[in-house]
Amino acid sequence: MAEKRMLIIPAEIIKKIDENRGDMSQAEFIDFLIDSQLKEESKEQKYVTKEEIRFFEQDIKNLLKSFLDFFLSYGLELGKQSPKAEFEELTSRLQELEKDLDFDTKKGKATIKWK
Repeated sequence: MAEKRMLIIPAEIIKKIDENRGDMSQAEFIDFLIDSQLKEESKEQKYVTKEEIRFFEQDIKNLLKSFLDFFLSYGLELGKQSPKAEFEELTSRLQELEKDLDFDTKKGKATIKWK
């Protein structure tokens, strides 16, 4: 059997424990709180900031623009005669991407690590 000790706690804390413990005993509830607090510290969850999301979005747009540039130049290299409408659509997409990319290139870059 486990050794038992007495812990002197202010009445306000006992009141909070009793209000929130449900069917658990006071000792079980305090043990649960201690265990859950220690587990959270060991996890060290990291969250993404808004700025990091924006940088990621910008990098993805840069990547898409690079793909469009590549496929456009690749199609021209092969000598395939693309319809004029298709060429104009690709050109307009590239211009839209360039406009989107220009607004926030000074702040920094997000990097993507591939495994």
